[in-house]
Amino acid sequence: MTEKLSAAERDANLSPLLGNGWSLEADRDAITKNYKFKNFIEAFGWMTQAAMWAETLNHHPEWRNVYNRVTVTLTTHDADGLTDLDIALASRMDRLPLD
Repeated sequence: MTEKLSAAERDANLSPLLGNGWSLEADRDAITKNYKFKNFIEAFGWMTQAAMWAETLNHHPEWRNVYNRVTVTLTTHDADGLTDLDIALASRMDRLPLD
């Protein structure tokens, strides 16, 4: 089982993500980001690429797609909070092309 991030790991690993559009959830130990695309096809294409990374990491996001927008929430349910898996998937999603 993956362990929750320590306080020091949270500070070091969340800072770059929070500066790049991710935000901490107010009611649970999770991060969320909204992505916007030109249209539905680009949003869905991005989700397909992200899904391949999620499967590779065996760590799957909570997400929602409405037309050209994708909202992603990451947390590790088994650990009941944020872990290295969430940081890895968020970082990888941020490196995917947005168009």
